[in-house]
Amino acid sequence: MSIIEAVILGLVQGITEFLPISSTAHLTIAGKMMGLINADRPEEWTAIIAIIQLGTLVSILVYFAKDIYNILIEFFRDNLSQRKSFKQQSLNSRLGWLIIIGTIPVVIIGLGFKDLIEGALTKNLFVIATSLIVLAIILFIAEKTAKFNKKIEDVGVKEAIVVGIAQAFALIPGASRSGTTITGGLFMGLNREAAARFSFLLSIPAIFASGILQLKEGLEFLSSEHLIAVLVATVVSGISGYLAIDFLLKFLRKNSTTLFIVYRIAAGIIILSLLFSNQITP
Repeated sequence: MSIIEAVILGLVQGITEFLPISSTAHLTIAGKMMGLINADRPEEWTAIIAIIQLGTLVSILVYFAKDIYNILIEFFRDNLSQRKSFKQQSLNSRLGWLIIIGTIPVVIIGLGFKDLIEGALTKNLFVIATSLIVLAIILFIAEKTAKFNKKIEDVGVKEAIVVGIAQAFALIPGASRSGTTITGGLFMGLNREAAARFSFLLSIPAIFASGILQLKEGLEFLSSEHLIAVLVATVVSGISGYLAIDFLLKFLRKNSTTLFIVYRIAAGIIILSLLFSNQITP
């Protein structure tokens, strides 16, 4: 992997990790086009992606640093120092619990299907293209049926469970973590910005766990030359990821997700067309 290829991968990861268009889909397409994916060792590509994701983890930690600090401080205060009931706890303390609850589904499914997630099927462009289109249709339905009457303050256990289950569906390549969780939030009546904000906060444990669990395994696959390139990609993904978060939150304050729905469907159709015309391989 050259430095230029690393920069491209970093930009693709950072931008698409937080926009509801699937970072896995775009990274896989970019990797195939640049000849970086070894079909005989799909775990290597999975490991590279996981390491690059650490850059987007840093971006979300920096962007939501104040929120994360308040959640941690108030969570420990209300549960250890003062031992308040859940209903009596502050919003930030409750958010801490809701993030924990919402993370459970992806942990169970992620560990249970680890080999499948790391396998060759998850790099298959037929699967990715289909997922792009199907999840776009589901997001469209959510947009048309959502009430948009709940703010982040209104997120409860039920909302956290539903959005958490939605996040587990992001393990399907092409689904998009932010796409599935925002969709889940909309179905539960959250307004678009609240759905995106809770989506980002909920993604922190999942992105962290994914990166750390794959880090050791990834290092075994990478030479020193690869490590430098992956480091560059990680830094670039962090910078572009920060900008992507800021863009999406501001965009959803005044706009719907229609732009992303159309993009996902168009991208899925283009990929399928290229596959059926044998211009790219699955």
